Amino acid sequence: MPADTPASAFSSCPVPHPQRTEITIGHGGGGRLTQDLIDRVFRSAFGNPSLDAQHDGALLTTPGGARLAFTTDSHVVSPIFFPGGDIGKIAVNGTVNDLCMCGARPLWLSAGFILEEGFPVATLEKVVASMKAAASGAGVTIVTGDTKVVERGKGDGVYITTAGVGVIETKLTVAPGSIRPGDAIILSGDLGRHGMAIMATRAGLAFESAIESDCAPLVAPVQALLQAGLEVHCLRDLTRGGLATALVELAESSRLAIAIDGAKVPVTELVGGACEILGLDPLYVANEGRFVCILPEAQAAQALQIMAATAPGGPPVVIGTVKPGPAGQVTQRSIVGTERIVDRLSGEQLPRIC
Repeated sequence: MPADTPASAFSSCPVPHPQRTEITIGHGGGGRLTQDLIDRVFRSAFGNPSLDAQHDGALLTTPGGARLAFTTDSHVVSPIFFPGGDIGKIAVNGTVNDLCMCGARPLWLSAGFILEEGFPVATLEKVVASMKAAASGAGVTIVTGDTKVVERGKGDGVYITTAGVGVIETKLTVAPGSIRPGDAIILSGDLGRHGMAIMATRAGLAFESAIESDCAPLVAPVQALLQAGLEVHCLRDLTRGGLATALVELAESSRLAIAIDGAKVPVTELVGGACEILGLDPLYVANEGRFVCILPEAQAAQALQIMAATAPGGPPVVIGTVKPGPAGQVTQRSIVGTERIVDRLSGEQLPRIC
């Protein structure tokens, strides 16, 4: 750096360190710090085959032979109401979609509420009504729950934790370990709407047309793919960290490589323009109603037809392929034909996105 450049000019955005002794906001971003925390603290304490699979939920078999999926998620999104959704809608759909990514048909949810003293009951009723509507739309029932209240100033209105159980009716094992070289990677729809809706609301940005969150259940397209008898190897919804982080996670878990064509990744003009203004890469922006489907290349055409008729945010598109190696590597080919490595974010792009 030039001799006359003050050190303080570089101190406002320090490089995150995986061995921090305190939790930072970046630990919740779904990127490198999140993975470091999971590996260092949670997997080292709780490690077992179901957890070590690093899927969107646990694949479980009962003593009677029934196959189930079980998942849990906590929701701290700010603001709690945003264009296209709210904390209640995202709490239901987020857990429903994680079950879907396990190849399960979602059945039951629990809902735990952490409420701050002074939070308006009328606002809570609005959130709960949104959860009821979302559960009905996804075909699930909220069957149990819990409520806790913290002192004024010790929370942020409302946090919601949902857990879900679904039944796996397919004989397939839909998981990262089932991915094979040569598989096609299909993206269900355009990227970045949820993250940009939250960002625009927080920053008070006004565009010619409002950007609405893509928050939606993914039951219909997943069930349609499975009921058609397609050999679905893996599914992954694109939440924190966006498409890029999801692909890195899958490459690392499967010990294979993934190559995508950046020119084929759909981003609306409005979202793309907003990302450019804010200096964000759409590949890393969060979504709440988009997923990737990985299956044999020979079945990609049929999968595209099914997803086009059932998945929100379409049309779907084949964006890449799975390769034998290098293990864990994701590359993106640009419009001009150059390639770059796609990695996890080191810090937090947008905190409290879900």
